[in-house]
Amino acid sequence: MVTFRRALRLDHMQSSSTMAATAAAARLRAQGHAVIDLGAGEPDFDTPENIRQAAIQALNEGKTRYTPASGTTELKQAIADYIAHETGTRYPLSSVIVSAGGKQTLFNALVSILNPGDEVIIPAPYWVTFPEIVAFCGGVSVFIPTHEHGFQLTADMIERVLTPRTKVVIVNSPSNPSGVVIAPDAIRQIAELCAARDLWLISDECYYKFVYPPARPFSAASLPPELRERVLVSGSLSKTYAMTGWRIGYALAHPDWIAEMTKVQSHSTSNPTTFAQWAAIEALRGSQASVATMLAEYQARRDWIVPALAALPGARCRQPEGAFYAFPDVSGVLERAGIRDVDFAQRLLEEAHVVVTAGSAFGADGYLRISYANSLENIRRGIENIHALIKRLG
Repeated sequence: MVTFRRALRLDHMQSSSTMAATAAAARLRAQGHAVIDLGAGEPDFDTPENIRQAAIQALNEGKTRYTPASGTTELKQAIADYIAHETGTRYPLSSVIVSAGGKQTLFNALVSILNPGDEVIIPAPYWVTFPEIVAFCGGVSVFIPTHEHGFQLTADMIERVLTPRTKVVIVNSPSNPSGVVIAPDAIRQIAELCAARDLWLISDECYYKFVYPPARPFSAASLPPELRERVLVSGSLSKTYAMTGWRIGYALAHPDWIAEMTKVQSHSTSNPTTFAQWAAIEALRGSQASVATMLAEYQARRDWIVPALAALPGARCRQPEGAFYAFPDVSGVLERAGIRDVDFAQRLLEEAHVVVTAGSAFGADGYLRISYANSLENIRRGIENIHALIKRLG
């Protein structure tokens, strides 16, 4: 019998818990169950019509061949123009790369800068993929718990864990899973610390546009040049334009870093999908009305779900300032029932047919990530089912 032995670099990697939750929901649906998916990290809106039509036009025009590995000049120019409009900063095209989604952007960024043993500072709770990429690269994730600080990260918190091995700091604002928005002054102070200590800062801005008033969108691309040259801004069209399956992300960084990322990408996916790049140009340059429509709907859902979660026996929930996730602390429920968050999430799936993700997957034991990228009707039914299970647990 043949024994497969995986590469040692995978020993410390785990499969994506968020993707596993989506797969579990699909299995239950295939069995005929009515599943309420509050685990999905993607908009429940269709890709806007103008973007779809741009892709159709590109296909009809035969735009299906290879492009440069880093993306077409036209899309890189559209990204640079978009960032200039949003932040006032004009990046040269040598500082722009297009990738097959934000996840590939981050993978390319870390693979091209980390050596074995290099430390990467990651605030917890964190997006599940951050530490897995670090592990693949042979790096070491250094987590900073932020639970007792309102999930806010500060430069002082980072400075306390710096070592000679520290190389990269990752920030994610608005945050997946907490929905926290880091204040612009705090991001600037973190960038100043990185510049002073010869560190690199990755700013994951996947949910950049999904910020609820009175908070306002902020990008590290708007930092002064002397700070910005040590910052990589990672962006994505997936959430903002409901284009998750199109797989278009981008990065803005020092040209030398972009060149190394391009080298990696040229030997992995080659270029991002060609006709999707033409659709992305329309997304960035066309009507932005869909973004405002989605944000208003997410805000209405947030304003319903947060009080509903806070009213559950043994639960507490802070109001997210961005993204489309609630992140309730359910430790009171778990303590009474004598179970862990992963057990609770599993029972919600099997007994209540509600999909959520355990907080421990994000480095936050005792929490749940609940997506409100679903209809308000489904969200209401989901919360009712969660309440019913809590009552059964006692």
